[in-house]
Amino acid sequence: MSFKELIINAGSSSLKYQVFEMPEAKVLAKGIFEQIGTACTFTHKIEKDGEEIKLFSKKPVEAADHNDAISILLETLTDKENGVLDSMNDISAVGHRVLHGGEKFSGSVLIDESVKEAIRECIPLGPLHNPANLIGIEVCEKIMKGVPQVAVFDTAFHQTIPEFAYMYALPYKYYLKHGIRKYGFHGTSHRYVSARTIDFLQKKYPGKYDNVEDLKIVTCHLGNGSSISAIKGGKCFDTTMGLTPLEGIMMGTRSGSIDPAIIAVLCERENLTVKEVDNILNKQSGMLGLTAEYDENMNEIPGRATSDNRTIEGRSKAGDKRAMLVEDMLCHQLAKYIGGFAAAMGGVDAVVFTGGIGENNPHYRTRIADKLGFLGTKIDEVPNALRGEEVEISTEDSKLKLLVIPTDEELLIAQDTYELAK
Repeated sequence: MSFKELIINAGSSSLKYQVFEMPEAKVLAKGIFEQIGTACTFTHKIEKDGEEIKLFSKKPVEAADHNDAISILLETLTDKENGVLDSMNDISAVGHRVLHGGEKFSGSVLIDESVKEAIRECIPLGPLHNPANLIGIEVCEKIMKGVPQVAVFDTAFHQTIPEFAYMYALPYKYYLKHGIRKYGFHGTSHRYVSARTIDFLQKKYPGKYDNVEDLKIVTCHLGNGSSISAIKGGKCFDTTMGLTPLEGIMMGTRSGSIDPAIIAVLCERENLTVKEVDNILNKQSGMLGLTAEYDENMNEIPGRATSDNRTIEGRSKAGDKRAMLVEDMLCHQLAKYIGGFAAAMGGVDAVVFTGGIGENNPHYRTRIADKLGFLGTKIDEVPNALRGEEVEISTEDSKLKLLVIPTDEELLIAQDTYELAK
């Protein structure tokens, strides 16, 4: 009997989806709604005769909220011309990516009322994403009554981080009252990539990496949002993102870790509220903030600021000093975090690059390999020139292995959903 799953990844203003046929993990359809609530666009793709066909590309749609987007999605999936389902009765289960599960969940779970309530309780920790995740769950429940729903939490993989690594040196009452601690994010990606890395190394080097408990891996998820995780014995030991996704390495629009006193300084000198500074740190900083240029009155010059790494890479090659600064900062921070995690774990066997930047920027990978030369890494520039492929980019005699593993969060969600709902 065919087991078809709808996988939903609801962001604060976006909704990604895929339809899988399990257990073969065949993708029947996928797409994304972007800028929900404003100038919403819709891209929908299906598989036909073994090839991916893009039916809509950035098609404008009227989606005032996630309810509207999901309604449009379900209509599209059952459309006679562009759909892949006869009716929504064809769906055997729905898997949802949920941003924040706090300390309540260390794995994926079948959704019931208690799970929804727990997601609701975590809204203060994930105010932009958890409400959207809940809407996705409740709309699917309403339309597909009785169909099993599964929650896969972004924070779950990081629940193995030891207390000494997840606690902040604040008065302990804030942890007791408000749950203020490191939670980490991108957990689905780090879990998928670390498992693929272990499988890759064991198959390529039989006998050398058989004892998973001894394996020490650093996974670098680099994109518009970026995080780095230390994986020891297949379990997360530490990660760069914290209470929120703002902590850690510099990102597309997020500052990453800064001196906390900067917030008070900006509030005082720029006459800003804490909320306004929080908005600056999350949405106007990182690559976007560093590439901004200003006139003599400190008014921003339009068209210069960018969070697109491809644009920055091109500008850097052309000698743009600000773009070169961004690359220097990012590579410095990457090496610093990787080296720090290696020291904390007592060594490192492999460093893995994933995410849009990690999979597609050979230049960064070369620079990091050079900085990690003291750990015994040797890069092979032939495979390193590839973009978006699963490949080892270090030489076979390199002591520290460097790999590129494209992430597939939706596949992992589909696999978890199948195991819980079949």
